Amino acid sequence: MTYTNVINRAPVVLVEFYASWCPHCRRMMPVVDQVKELLGEKIPVIQLDIDENKDSADEAEVESIPTFLVYRDGREEWRHSGEIDGNDLLAKVQSFM
Repeated sequence: MTYTNVINRAPVVLVEFYASWCPHCRRMMPVVDQVKELLGEKIPVIQLDIDENKDSADEAEVESIPTFLVYRDGREEWRHSGEIDGNDLLAKVQSFM
C-alpha cells in the first residue's frame, strides 16, 4: 500500500510515525492505543515504523519521532512531533471530523 493510499483511506486519517527503539514512541504506544479505541471506526489510526516505511517517512518529510499527522481529504491539516497528551491528541483529531 502506498502512502498516498494510506492518507486517502478515509476522509480523516491519523498517521503516527514511530520506531520500536524510540523511548518517546514507546511511552506514546498506550496513549495511541487508547485514542485508537476511542475513535473506533470513525477515523483510521495508521502507525508506521520508520525503519520499515522509510519511503513513506521521507514522503511525509518526517524529521523526528514520534510524529503525528492528521490528513483530511488527502491533505495534511496538522502535524505534531514528540509526546502529546492523549486527550489533546484525541481532541485535535476529532476537530477535523
